[in-house]
Amino acid sequence: MSSDLSLSADEARRIALRAQGLLGAPDRRAGVAGLLRRLGAVQLDTISVLARSHELVPYARLGAVGRATVETAYWANGGGSAVAFEYWAHAACVLPVEEWPYFAFRRRAFRRRGWRWHRVPERTCADVLARLRAEGPLTATELGGAKNGGPWWDWSDTKIAIEWLLDLGEVVCVARRGWKRVYDLPERALPASVLTTEPSDHECLRRLVELAGHALGVGTRADIADYYRLKGEQVDAVIGETCLVPVTVEGWRGPAWAHPEALASLNRRGQHRTTLLSPFDSLIWERRRTERLFGFTHRLEAYVPKEQRRHGYFAMPLLAGGRLLGRVDPAREGRTLVARRVSLESARAVDPMADALHEAAAWVACDSVRLEAVTPAELRAPLARALALRS
Repeated sequence: MSSDLSLSADEARRIALRAQGLLGAPDRRAGVAGLLRRLGAVQLDTISVLARSHELVPYARLGAVGRATVETAYWANGGGSAVAFEYWAHAACVLPVEEWPYFAFRRRAFRRRGWRWHRVPERTCADVLARLRAEGPLTATELGGAKNGGPWWDWSDTKIAIEWLLDLGEVVCVARRGWKRVYDLPERALPASVLTTEPSDHECLRRLVELAGHALGVGTRADIADYYRLKGEQVDAVIGETCLVPVTVEGWRGPAWAHPEALASLNRRGQHRTTLLSPFDSLIWERRRTERLFGFTHRLEAYVPKEQRRHGYFAMPLLAGGRLLGRVDPAREGRTLVARRVSLESARAVDPMADALHEAAAWVACDSVRLEAVTPAELRAPLARALALRS
């Protein structure tokens, strides 16, 4: 690959922020559904601190959008009205419903590979499908129970069967009820328009590589592959057929590609969002990319032993002025947002952190913020004063 187009490190960073909806005026008319189409995927996770990650992602971009509004925008209202579905993308993700056909390559790969867990009788799968056909959308619990009674991973045959059918696309999840997946038949839950074609693997990969490039703005081969958990060779096979433009980026090793829309936006001005990011936000999915773009090392420490954590269980990076300036590990106690551990890169992060904490507290119906540990310690008093001015 050769490229005559070079980007500075700052240009690449601004392109990435704009592509992710964090630079420039948010498209409030398109709302959460429009943001989902822009990002191409929003990761789901069981951890809920201020809110669940799929709620934090639109909050970071659109501001204090109601949590009920987020859920309504993602999930179906029945009658084939789904605007999104849940499937394996970067991880378990909410995906725009129009992209259903392009995950056929992954559904076919599951079928070729065989069961992800131990086999269950084929009759179990047939029974599950018969129940859904007769009774409508159901959770695993309603189908007979998700667990055998042991640890959380000790799934029942019914749960294994329904998840296998989900992998294959023979059932679909277009809603959650009390955080439980609600399973339904694709022909009933999805619009007919997405069920009429099944692209080849090559067509699927070309589409997803282009979507990843659009969502990233600019990225390396590894960045683009990581977005939907593709293999590098899958990206190589199709990237020359996409609209992505080869570029070189200052300080980046090896080639990169940019989306034409991102390049066209280079000279546009826009306001940077000041906000707290979920650790599962797509802006910071890939650690090495985050370090390249922001000089910021991000690690989720939820699964690290407590005594070994540097920044806390669910440390949320602070985005301000297009930079990552610190992080906070939050919690809630009644109507108080507790900043259990705050880490600031420098004094210039004090006011943005105060703004972000104040806004986040209001969004989750807290009326006060309590600081606990602050690093460096000399910034605790300035941060406390800045928060007091906003209360």
